[in-house]
Amino acid sequence: MEGPRGADDPVEELLRSLASRVLGSLVRRYGDFARCEDATQEALIAAAGTWPRDGVPARPLGWLVTVAANRYIDQVRADGARERRERAVHDATPRDALVAPPPDAEETRDDLLELLFLCCHPALTPASQMALTLRAVAGLTTGEVAASFLVPEKTMGQRISRAKQRLREAGARFEAPAEPERGPRLRVVLHVLYLMFNEGYSASTGSHLRRPDLTRQALHLVRRLHARLPESGETAGLLALMLLTEARGAARTGPDGVLVPLAEQDRSLWDAAAVAEGSALVARTLATRPLGPYQVQAAIAAVHDEAPSAEATDWRQILGLYEVLERLEPNPVTTLNRAVALAMVRGPRAGLALLEELESGMLAGHHRLLAVRAHLLDRDGRSAEAAEAYREAARLAGSRPEQRFLLGRAARCAG
Repeated sequence: MEGPRGADDPVEELLRSLASRVLGSLVRRYGDFARCEDATQEALIAAAGTWPRDGVPARPLGWLVTVAANRYIDQVRADGARERRERAVHDATPRDALVAPPPDAEETRDDLLELLFLCCHPALTPASQMALTLRAVAGLTTGEVAASFLVPEKTMGQRISRAKQRLREAGARFEAPAEPERGPRLRVVLHVLYLMFNEGYSASTGSHLRRPDLTRQALHLVRRLHARLPESGETAGLLALMLLTEARGAARTGPDGVLVPLAEQDRSLWDAAAVAEGSALVARTLATRPLGPYQVQAAIAAVHDEAPSAEATDWRQILGLYEVLERLEPNPVTTLNRAVALAMVRGPRAGLALLEELESGMLAGHHRLLAVRAHLLDRDGRSAEAAEAYREAARLAGSRPEQRFLLGRAARCAG
């Protein structure tokens, strides 16, 4: 579901925020994920064409659900085997469910969590679960989802189409999973929300560094999950990680919109309440729950956020935590971050030596690996090499604020 894309238009921003709620309402009522997604998309397109001209309705969610429900019913009635398919829908669906609610009906139910678990159905592969959820719940474009997975957009489009077809074949139902299934599906849900938050915090493409709509939605969903599953240490850990990371959001860009790295941020702009809440969650969950990757990442974020200045950061503790994280869940991004911590503790050459392990893996040619390499080369006094690496990182980055930042660093090194 492509949905509206503009970040500056208030109508488009509103439609983006409501899209997944409309989809969840339709899937709960009718159960046919693929048709419901098509109908939701048509309702969004209709709203994007009429609301800017006629004004936003008093109850925009009710308006969208009404239009989408009508589109869904039209799709069913217009299908190729009309009589057979209409009869199947009529027989399987309560009669009142085939009547769309009036536009001013109260919409008090939030179906997002059920929609998340549907997208993480065990009939799908983990990669397809994550891709479908990012599209259906977060409203990311296929290109943005592909960027999160480091695969071509065409490949991701095919994966999402196959996932929707597989849900239909498996007869997936719109309901919370039974207890035996909940653990594996919860792990996928948490990872999807993690990816959603990361895309919102550092947009992979476009003119804006951040997409607050995605970070807000990810935080909202994790809060709801934590309230429903307070015994889950990793859910608490992910909530803490998001709070501690988002707390720095206001300081991440300067007046001109250019990225400000963590070491140079004005810490007085950080959200002290979010830092306090996240730190308290970290302390509580580490003391009472089995250790998991999100808890360790939250602990790393807490060390950063609780330091009064960049110079006072306890990098030895951060390095130790990254070593724990790498044992729990080894992956190249963790190794990349450990290289930065290692450089802060043992010097840039130690960090550069660790980066060599990544230069033939899945991060080879990725702009973040090149940016870290440039940073460590600069710290080692190799300015010309650093400038070249920064320029190459800027060439590969998809986000314009990141490109500007990297080119600025390249110019400084060259100068």
